[in-house]
Amino acid sequence: MSIWKQIALTLLVLLVAAAIWARFFPGADQQLARWGLDWGPGAATDGGSGRDSGPASGRGGRPPQGGVVTVAVLESTINDRLVAIGTGRAARSVTVTPFASGRMTELLVESGSIVDAGDVIARLDAEAEQIAFDRARIALRDAEARLERVRALRASNTASAVQVTDAELAVDNARLALRDAELELSRRSIAAPIGGTVGILPIAAGNYVTAQSEIASIDDRSEILVDFWIPERYAGTVTVGSPLTAAAIARPGETIQGSVSAVDNRIDAESRTLHVQARLDNSADRLRAGMSFHVSMRFPGDTYPAVDPLAVQWGADGAFVWAVRNGRAERVAVRIVQRNADSILVDAPLALSDAVVTQGIHAVREGAEVRLASRDGEAAAPQTGTSRPASGS
Repeated sequence: MSIWKQIALTLLVLLVAAAIWARFFPGADQQLARWGLDWGPGAATDGGSGRDSGPASGRGGRPPQGGVVTVAVLESTINDRLVAIGTGRAARSVTVTPFASGRMTELLVESGSIVDAGDVIARLDAEAEQIAFDRARIALRDAEARLERVRALRASNTASAVQVTDAELAVDNARLALRDAELELSRRSIAAPIGGTVGILPIAAGNYVTAQSEIASIDDRSEILVDFWIPERYAGTVTVGSPLTAAAIARPGETIQGSVSAVDNRIDAESRTLHVQARLDNSADRLRAGMSFHVSMRFPGDTYPAVDPLAVQWGADGAFVWAVRNGRAERVAVRIVQRNADSILVDAPLALSDAVVTQGIHAVREGAEVRLASRDGEAAAPQTGTSRPASGS
């Protein structure tokens, strides 16, 4: 084979390879456009007749492109709702224990009783304390009588001032002794420190108790506090007084309006969550401490353009979409914020009046006129004016 035939065959192979590259290699049409070449599917003419399929378009008299499918740009808001599971507890809850040891002689309440603060709920044996109280009261009366006699003698100069002072000191000591005996006697009666509902009693009358023995538990459940934890990205948006909605998981049909009553001052380093406490009204007494709650909060959130997943393309400089504005294509760089099942949220200069190309991307050129595909797949007239999603998109 002569050298000229070899050169001709080599050139033919190179031309075929170049045509295959331009036709099938992703991004080849953009590369050719950067080189100043506008050869590709978008430059094809109707039926090979050599006549344009429509009016000339694009910059520099480039022919109109092939049909593409576009979808309108939407808006979507994220970080606008917080859902968490919390645990409820009574607004105030105490476990009652006696001040001293002794045998319980009387239990004045039962499980479910409603008590007020200061109500006596149990009594311990108090005979020794009662005797000490009576003795202190007699000693006080004796000291006061002695003081009266000394003062009378002092009036007639029979007693000295020192004797009067000693008598007054004896009265003061007797009064303190009486107060001490009265305190010891009162502590044999066990009173409720708060008002609320008495729980199941763990002890009965006749048992010997100590200062560590649990007599009863009392819950003030006029309000329920719900403890829940939120992701750290919401830390700056949740404040005391923020409204919320809660529903007891055991009562799925009922919702309760509440508010944030407390926010912790630090993020948990292990879970990266923030402890928040909510307050719910329980005047109807339908809720109980220990219930689990489904807590929901609403926020302004962050709004981003949402595009069809097919519209997002990747190039050497990252992700981009082809936006159609005033009938012409513009390449818009995007930053992906969130991927959803039917859309992708992006950070990009896109408006609701824009449309993005989802099919026929190989036929799109920067700044060139866009032809939309009709329902039967034929190329429609060039798109002009405000972009709208193509039918069948």
